[in-house]
Amino acid sequence: MLIAVDFDGTIVRHRYPEIGEEIPFAVETLKMLTEERHRLILWTVREGKLLDDAVEWCRQRGLEFYAINRDFPEEDITLNQHFSRKLKVDLWIDDRNVGGLPDWGTIYHMIHDNKTYEQVLLEEMHHESAQPKRGFLRRLFGG
Repeated sequence: MLIAVDFDGTIVRHRYPEIGEEIPFAVETLKMLTEERHRLILWTVREGKLLDDAVEWCRQRGLEFYAINRDFPEEDITLNQHFSRKLKVDLWIDDRNVGGLPDWGTIYHMIHDNKTYEQVLLEEMHHESAQPKRGFLRRLFGG
């Protein structure tokens, strides 16, 4: 699967133009997706040195992208006057999704198991309702 991933607010907390702290499990999840042979494209508003800094931040953590701000690594946007910045990907991971960014465990589950967000939520609700209810004293004293 070809997946476009935003940087600020998705991999790291919003601190643009600085680089914020990593959102928990973002890098590890993306590395697992790469190991499963998904191709990741870094899709960010960053340009120039700010983009170089973001790419280097990822590299230092062992995260490499198939392409950066383009559909494939060899694409030369300067040669095509009819270039469209819209990527041709299977999936977008971005904090600006309707409903926001799910946690990275949910994102991995959705991609790995080919499930929709709704399916994952329904599974979680079913799992929670199947758990026996424990009273206050049992929860307090571990019974």
